[in-house]
Amino acid sequence: MSGQGSTGNVLAALCNVFFPGLGQLIQGKILPAIFIFALVTVSYALWFLIFPAVFGAIIHLWAIYDAATFRPYEYS
Repeated sequence: MSGQGSTGNVLAALCNVFFPGLGQLIQGKILPAIFIFALVTVSYALWFLIFPAVFGAIIHLWAIYDAATFRPYEYS
C-alpha cells in the first residue's frame, strides 16, 4: 500500500463498513481488528440500552476512518 487514499486503504475502509474490524485485519493489524470487532458487536447487541449502541456507532465510524487513513511505517 502506498499511503492514504490508496486502493488498499479504500478496500479496507469498505470492508469495515460491512464487518467492523475486517479492514484492520486486511492491513495486518490483528489485535485492533479483534478488539474493534468485539467492542462493536457487543455494543450493537445491547442496542436497547441506547448508550452502548451510540458508543458502538462511534467506534465503528472511527474504525472506518482509521482504515482509510492508515499509513504503514516506512523504514529509512
